[in-house]
Amino acid sequence: MSSLVPPHGGNLVSRLVEGEELVEAQRRARELPMVRMTSRETSDLIMIGIGAFSPVDGFMGRKDWERVCKEFKTAKGIFWPIPITLSVSTDSASGLREGGEVALVDGESGVLMGSMRIEEKYTIDKPYECKQIFRTDDPKHPGVAKVLAQGEFNIAGPVQVLSELDYRDQFPDLYARPEDTRAIFDERGWQTIAALQLRNPMHRSHEYVAKTALEVSDGLFVHQLVGKLKEGDIPAQTRVQCVQVVIDHYFPKERVVTKVYPMEMRYAGPREALLHAVFRQNYGASHMIIGRDHAGVGDYYGPFDAQKIFYDIPEDALAIEMLPIDWTFYCYKCKGMASFKTCPHGKEDHLLLSGTLLRTMLTHADPIPEEFSRPEVLTILKEYYSGLKEKVATS
Repeated sequence: MSSLVPPHGGNLVSRLVEGEELVEAQRRARELPMVRMTSRETSDLIMIGIGAFSPVDGFMGRKDWERVCKEFKTAKGIFWPIPITLSVSTDSASGLREGGEVALVDGESGVLMGSMRIEEKYTIDKPYECKQIFRTDDPKHPGVAKVLAQGEFNIAGPVQVLSELDYRDQFPDLYARPEDTRAIFDERGWQTIAALQLRNPMHRSHEYVAKTALEVSDGLFVHQLVGKLKEGDIPAQTRVQCVQVVIDHYFPKERVVTKVYPMEMRYAGPREALLHAVFRQNYGASHMIIGRDHAGVGDYYGPFDAQKIFYDIPEDALAIEMLPIDWTFYCYKCKGMASFKTCPHGKEDHLLLSGTLLRTMLTHADPIPEEFSRPEVLTILKEYYSGLKEKVATS
């Protein structure tokens, strides 16, 4: 018997078709009307397929959408923080009927991703969704912009997932489904596993947070997002390199599991922190590390709003627990990493470590304090930014 936390809703729900059934499912899907998905919808479909979004088995209907936006619950009453929806234009919707099936195609690559039986077509109030989920309907917010750009209709129903794109080929040793990590954690005999969400290279602040969690856990689960980010963010391959070099040189390897997952960032701050916890529970983690401005962007959220929301949800909403970490920085008087909970010195002695600030310094080739990041990471990042400048110079 596994000693890990149970999947959200009780069981892993996989909608991925494999083996001999896959060929026939692909053949059938190619004969269906085609719906082209956005990159966010494609990544959500993969997460449904591999069981990461358990117990969700398809794109959500209107009652799900309403209750998730307003009450953090699906129509069946299961805790869920962000609607998982698929949209189409008015013209496309007119040609689709409830009860019919459609093929789901990635709009960027043209890859056949799956199929869906349409149980419902419905319209939504997009500004309302934005205000509920992102706390703003400002189109400058990248997540809001995606919702406002959606088609006029949502279509809903259970899915079959026929592809995971090329994530396994891109990251052969790192891409994992929930069943994979659960097997690893069980094999190692871990019960308390702290999950660290990463969408940036691992800098000294991330390292400090991770090691703080490792002090009170059986193991650390470094889980890196490799889906689409906003313009200007560092590409997945570079970020993965940066994380791996820190794990290799500065962590006990037997106590760390590093994997990647295919979701796209929504930058929904507190709501997205809850979604990150939901699917980390499905991956087998018992604790979710939540630090400063988790899943935030710009100034749309307070620095610890993502922690506060965990105290507002019902106690039985999740089996996974939050591991809150304070604002971290390098203290020149302490001569090491610290937080406001551990350091008695003033702000004039602190170096706040910001991924945004580091990207700015690298872009302008400014000197970077050694306290910001490990030298191995800076070497990788300097090569990346040097390559960007060469492309600009030759274009």
